[in-house]
Amino acid sequence: MALWRGRSRRKVTGGRRVYARSKRRSEVCREQQFTSLGGTSTKRVRTRGGNLKHRVLKAQTANVYDPKKKVTKPAEIVRVTENPANPHYVRRGILTKGAVVETKLGHARITSRPGQDGVINAVLME
Repeated sequence: MALWRGRSRRKVTGGRRVYARSKRRSEVCREQQFTSLGGTSTKRVRTRGGNLKHRVLKAQTANVYDPKKKVTKPAEIVRVTENPANPHYVRRGILTKGAVVETKLGHARITSRPGQDGVINAVLME
């Protein structure tokens, strides 16, 4: 079933809003696909206008930037330690932007959007 990103049929006060039009194709969106820990797996998705998004479905490594040495190195992700988007994502091992992961180099915060960018970039934390 498709998700709909149009305005609600209910007002903030709880009253019913009567629309003068029906739902539009441009208001339909896709179901969320989360990036989790595991073997590398990506998916290409066609977007509006014919462009492509590369979604990371599963990943084991991240490009970690060290601000002190000013060097970027690929590092293996051990586990997810914190995720401000949703505390339950930590248990499920879901990677989103802003999530703190433990890597072989140390703790790092993810700066890219894995579901949109197709790559996982992170910055080493002190």
